[in-house]
Amino acid sequence: MNKKSKYLLCSLLMAFALVTAQDKKTKKAKENFDSYSYAPAIESYEDLVENGYSEEDIFKNLGDANYQNANYSEAANWYSKLFAIEGLTLDADYMYRYAQSLKSSKEYEASDVWMQKYQATKMADVRAKKIVGNPDYMKKIENNSGRYDIKSLGLNSVASDFAPAFRGEQLVFSSARDSGTVAKNIHTWNNKSFTNLYSATPSGDDFGAVSKIASLNKKTHETSAAFTKDGSTVYFTRNNSENGKFSRDEDGVSRLKIYRANLKDGNWTNITELPFNADGYSTAHPALSPDERKLYFASDMEGTIGASDIFVVDLNEDGSIGAPQNLGNNINTEARETFPFVTASNALYFASDGHPGLGGLDVFATKIDDMDNLYIVNVGRSVNSEQDDFSFIINEETKKGFFASNREGGLGSDDIYGFTETEEIDLTCNTIVEGIVKDEETDGPLAGAKVAIFNTNNELISETISGDDGSFALEGDCRDGDYKLVASKDEYNNGDKMFAVVSANDTSGVEIALEKTVKRAPVGTDLVQFLSLKPVYFDLDKADIRPDASATILKVIEYMNLFPDIKIQVQSHTDVKAGESYNQRLSQQRADNTVTYLISNRMDESRVSGEGFGKSKLANDCTTLEKCTDEEHEKNRRSEFIVME
Repeated sequence: MNKKSKYLLCSLLMAFALVTAQDKKTKKAKENFDSYSYAPAIESYEDLVENGYSEEDIFKNLGDANYQNANYSEAANWYSKLFAIEGLTLDADYMYRYAQSLKSSKEYEASDVWMQKYQATKMADVRAKKIVGNPDYMKKIENNSGRYDIKSLGLNSVASDFAPAFRGEQLVFSSARDSGTVAKNIHTWNNKSFTNLYSATPSGDDFGAVSKIASLNKKTHETSAAFTKDGSTVYFTRNNSENGKFSRDEDGVSRLKIYRANLKDGNWTNITELPFNADGYSTAHPALSPDERKLYFASDMEGTIGASDIFVVDLNEDGSIGAPQNLGNNINTEARETFPFVTASNALYFASDGHPGLGGLDVFATKIDDMDNLYIVNVGRSVNSEQDDFSFIINEETKKGFFASNREGGLGSDDIYGFTETEEIDLTCNTIVEGIVKDEETDGPLAGAKVAIFNTNNELISETISGDDGSFALEGDCRDGDYKLVASKDEYNNGDKMFAVVSANDTSGVEIALEKTVKRAPVGTDLVQFLSLKPVYFDLDKADIRPDASATILKVIEYMNLFPDIKIQVQSHTDVKAGESYNQRLSQQRADNTVTYLISNRMDESRVSGEGFGKSKLANDCTTLEKCTDEEHEKNRRSEFIVME
């Protein structure tokens, strides 16, 4: 083999070796990512990028791995590189995570652009509907802000501290402190130590001594405790384990499970899994209802809408536990809903990055007395920030509570903050429906109209009366759906307008036009004929208003009062039984008498005039005395009420 051939062979072998090495790195990174070992996956993928690789999967997984670890600025960086690849077709969820990452990085304008792209692609998505239905959600968040005075606690460490729980006067929380640095104590999700449960004792307005709850902690994650009021039972979260040691399923994933334990002689014993746990999914973050008959928790079990949903089970008196029930898509979205907490008044607080928020996980609240009529509120700043804010708990009597956040300025990756609620959050749904009632013909406002809201079952929700300017405002239902506004007023036909409620949004600018029961007569119309009234006839050679004519004239006045701008001309006539000059004078007298009668019955004289036409406009063919009967001649001795311009 000559030198040239040897050189080519060496080059090929080196190239093959490089490709093989790259394939191994890519495969290993993918294995780590798929097994939720995000920290080593990030390290491997970043090495590949540093060596010049820029594949779609690398950017996707780097973005997702950082997103799952709440490294939102890094996630935004990798998602931006992903979307820079030309001709790429991606699932819309990447748009959502990119928009959320940008928001957490305070790049609000760019976040809005990508959120709009996401909405256009996934209009059926629960998150998209909530965003579309809340175009002014940032304003609402700001309106809810400023009701909590917060402070960082002395119990925080440089490690992750989160998931506070009440246990009498003590505060129980989860922390990654003091777990050691050996590999078996490091979790590859984030390259941080496994968490244990700790208890802190109050000291002044803070907490003093912190101690590990040894009887609950094993060589796994322990977190998110919920204690019964008497302190004898605890529900808590632990990784799937075997004989107290970390255990993985067939996919290499260690799922989370909820356990129950009983207190005996100062130690927690009888630690058992709850029956709805399984190796194929996670259950975590238990929370008890006020009566301790229900247990709320987060899970990605079958029936989950998103990455994790909030479920509830019944805790029966005989110790058995009911089947998990998903709380539904008013609360749960395609994203993460987690860390539930239920107060004494049945207010549910939870963390979510699927409802409209400031970025990352935000804390939300809703009353769960009526699950069909939920009104979900972002609790606002200062509890919420652009980063992850979660595991919120509050004592409604003292107005004091705690939550965790990875916001800037903290001591560790997650810190626990104490707070005092200075203004109670309003969880009563008070959707406002505003609008105006108008006259269909004149477009002017209608005062005194009754306005009512009905739901799809035709049940009355509320009603009010329109003001002097035709405006109305009334409280509507908060349930998502279609509703009907019905306006009614005397002398008008009822009018209605449909409107939809989405995410308990207010509705404004509704216009309801009412049509008068009697329509407006066109110019040139005789009101007697238009209103189907009995004609105004006169006796032979007389100009007096007869009693039967009086009733008709009063009806004309009543109609004209409905249309204050209508003007009429009384046109009076005679038969042919006298000369033309005489008949002209008689018809004018009849016209004058009719006008006088109108004015004497409170008709504005500026709206009425009269003119006699003698025998020039006969109503029939009675042109001679002999041609017709007296009854037929009478039809010509009449007054007409002609609408003028």
